[in-house]
Amino acid sequence: MSRTLLKNAKVVNENRIFETDVLLEGDFIARIATDISDTHAHVIDLEGDLLLPGIIDDQVHFREPGLTHKGTISTESRAAIAGGITTFMEQPNTNPQTTTIEKLEEKFAIAAKDASANYSFLFGGTNDNLEELKRLDKNTCSGVKLFLGSSTGNMLVDDEAVLEKIFSNTEMVISAHCEDEGTIRANMAKYQEMYGEDIPIELHPIIRSAEACYLSSSKAIALAKRTGARLHVFHVSTGIETDLFTNEIPLEEKKITAEVCIHHLWFSDADYADKGTLIKWNPAVKTETDQEKLWEALLDDRIDVVATDHAPHTLDEKNNPYTKAPSGGPLVQHALLAMLQKEKEGVITLEKMVEKMCHNPAKLFDIDRRGYIREGYYADLVQVSRNSKETVKKTNIFYKCGWSPFEGITFDSKVLRTFVNGHLAYDQGIFSEKKNAKRLTFNR
Repeated sequence: MSRTLLKNAKVVNENRIFETDVLLEGDFIARIATDISDTHAHVIDLEGDLLLPGIIDDQVHFREPGLTHKGTISTESRAAIAGGITTFMEQPNTNPQTTTIEKLEEKFAIAAKDASANYSFLFGGTNDNLEELKRLDKNTCSGVKLFLGSSTGNMLVDDEAVLEKIFSNTEMVISAHCEDEGTIRANMAKYQEMYGEDIPIELHPIIRSAEACYLSSSKAIALAKRTGARLHVFHVSTGIETDLFTNEIPLEEKKITAEVCIHHLWFSDADYADKGTLIKWNPAVKTETDQEKLWEALLDDRIDVVATDHAPHTLDEKNNPYTKAPSGGPLVQHALLAMLQKEKEGVITLEKMVEKMCHNPAKLFDIDRRGYIREGYYADLVQVSRNSKETVKKTNIFYKCGWSPFEGITFDSKVLRTFVNGHLAYDQGIFSEKKNAKRLTFNR
């Protein structure tokens, strides 16, 4: 059994920062103590660098199957570990959609062969697959995904009777994309009449408005309260929505939780002039005031989790006129660096960042022995240098689509090494050819 000894680490874990050694044995953390010696272990001296729990990203679109010209489980999970993300939960709007147990298991089979990071998938709810959803064991996958705003194919769940039945018939976490489709369609029709297909990108947050978000999320929350369902609202993007969530009880007791994504914390509508459709997301990047309120809610614990909603498209696709340019962008390689930059700027502490990106996703989804640096837990770990800089450019981007909304930005930190289940999967730009990723298990 392989043994690795990490010396002189500055561990960030469970609201503490402390210097220690960490001994890895096989897949697990065997010991955490100062001055560990082990003559049989491979020794790596971290020289005071940060050692974080591996990031858990609860929302990614890795595009496989069916959309593999944009990305694959192989390419995007490699980019993820280069960014310190050791666990991902992938979404169901692939082609074919993940709306049957058979298609869900087919994706697990791909990941078992190709994934560089630990993996699970969300099962997609539709207007007509309730019986299949009832057959799904609560420990099979990370949860159920509902699109309450526009999506692909039949994945827009707009039948209220079906919604009520889904909310009433699963014990799993229901993760929801909340935008009111009627509001969006009316706004789109108005601006298409004015501009045709070439609507100015600056109108994106007006079309996919704060009102559209609030109408949908408040309705979903009311339904969750009425049915007792466990609801997790994905990618909250507006200040007004933050008041729908509470910080008066601990996360373990919450039935309704919230996520914010990197792009809504980093970009605002002031960036459309420079970035254009490269920062076209659904929900839209909105105002600086919305951004400020999202940070406030994240820091005071109304918002529980930070994720990426990584959703790559090719540059050719993104460079289309507004109505034809798809929404989404690649983020997994640079999400941790972006949050570390905000820590350097004094916006968030390292302890709070680790809570939101590592501990809380593990708690929220009841993940077995991940998200913490603890003896007996899986050794998913990230070494970060605060003395190195990294400028994002096409030559060091690992996404299959080959671009990033962060291009040209220099981050003041750098991911040096990433361990996945005790295995050194990424080492200063070099990927291990050995795959040691595992399917997530849950304590439900």
